[in-house]
Amino acid sequence: MKLKLNRDHLSNGLQQVMNLVGSRQTMPILKNVLIEANEDEVSLTTTNLDLGIRCTIKAEVLEPGAITLPVRKLGSIVRELPNIEVNLETSVNNVSKITSGGSMFKIMGIGKEEFPPLPSFDDQHVFNLEQSSLARMLKNVSYAQSTDENRYVLNGVFFSFQSASLKLAATDGRRLAVSSETIDAPDDNNGSLILPAKTVSELERLLSYGDTVRILFNDRQVAFELAVGEQGDSQGMKKSIYLVSKIVEGKYPDYQQVIPRQAEHRIKLERELMLECVNRAALVISDKQFQVKLKMSDNLLEISGESQEFGESHETMAIVYEGPEVQVAFNPRFLMEPLKALPNDEVFFEFKDELSPGVFKTMDDFLCVVMPLRIN
Repeated sequence: MKLKLNRDHLSNGLQQVMNLVGSRQTMPILKNVLIEANEDEVSLTTTNLDLGIRCTIKAEVLEPGAITLPVRKLGSIVRELPNIEVNLETSVNNVSKITSGGSMFKIMGIGKEEFPPLPSFDDQHVFNLEQSSLARMLKNVSYAQSTDENRYVLNGVFFSFQSASLKLAATDGRRLAVSSETIDAPDDNNGSLILPAKTVSELERLLSYGDTVRILFNDRQVAFELAVGEQGDSQGMKKSIYLVSKIVEGKYPDYQQVIPRQAEHRIKLERELMLECVNRAALVISDKQFQVKLKMSDNLLEISGESQEFGESHETMAIVYEGPEVQVAFNPRFLMEPLKALPNDEVFFEFKDELSPGVFKTMDDFLCVVMPLRIN
């Protein structure tokens, strides 16, 4: 294999696939990136067996071929090369020679035949939507995923394709976030999957390089094909980025059951102001008294926090409300995370009494249910 590459394009490509490679991989080949050259492009592939990613970059291919090289060491070298033009050449004993300006490196590689290929599968379901829509939906719900390994089916985001709509849901048993989007899909293509948290994180990072994303999945795995737009093209990437992942096996709980059917009271909030007030009120609370209280009375919302260790805090917001006085306590993090994720200026908060959950809603198919805490 013999190539001429742009240093920055190669560095950017390696950066896209490097996240999957951990330093504690037991198999040496899993620390490597598979480099395959053909015609005028080079594909870069990494995998950890549960999750795999491939992207292609522009290159002048003088001799096609393939090799695997340690991705982190290669990335470090490429970033420091002195010239924009990089030459990469491999020999029969899997040694790769990299030259740029007055610099020359020889790196030991492993043959392509030892690299586990990305799984190919017969997709049962195929959907297309805007990358910006999927990015927004994931941001709206991903913070609510569980980290409890004993409840593994909650360690991810639930995707439900039903009746020409896509719903994403995430819950850890103490809060639930749901985001919906209308999509163009026939009813006979309905299906669902649980996307693992690691894949969710990787997908969120990648959803910025183009206009559309194609989702293909069956009962065991899912693939995301992200079309590369102007941003990706300017970084030397071609065609698309391909991300393939195992899905979480198991049945996701019926989260609809925890959504309150009818709201007793509803108030409209300025999202950023509410976020700032909760954040300030939480500055004095301690790990032992990790809660803030929301008190709704005539046209007034009071947010307070206190702890024996630090003291008290008190915030007030004017609201439109004419109902009974209600005081509810919440984990402040569970209030702030949906407020941080939402782009909307106006958010609605629904509540009933001190023992019932609070619900954040927007006008565009988002809700977040937050379970209350016993008031200290």
